[in-house]
Amino acid sequence: MAKQTEISARTAQAKIKFQKMKTILTNKHISIETRKRALQCYIEPVLMYGCEAWTISKQIQNKLEATEMWFLRRMLRIPWTAKKRNERVLNEANKRTTKTSSHLSGPRDEKRKTGTFGNNRKV
Repeated sequence: MAKQTEISARTAQAKIKFQKMKTILTNKHISIETRKRALQCYIEPVLMYGCEAWTISKQIQNKLEATEMWFLRRMLRIPWTAKKRNERVLNEANKRTTKTSSHLSGPRDEKRKTGTFGNNRKV
């Protein structure tokens, strides 16, 4: 349960940081690619700090993905009353999958399977 409270605290801190940068992240005169890079540089490190030590359950992964969708919906100025599926929001943001799901299950498992470490050096 301590991990659950830590993740909730991280989510709250990331949302506060997003609100501080709201004028930049929701500005329609800035391209979506630039806004996504700002999100990746300034907000995601706050959210994912210490994630190497977390045991990721399906519930925690869903919470992190929901937080990322919260960021994207606000960046695209999609109101909560608009009934848009996550896939459609990801298409509008030119993303294939959520960053947290690929970060938590993607390359790390692939490196473990191939037996490589770092810059493709054999272990």
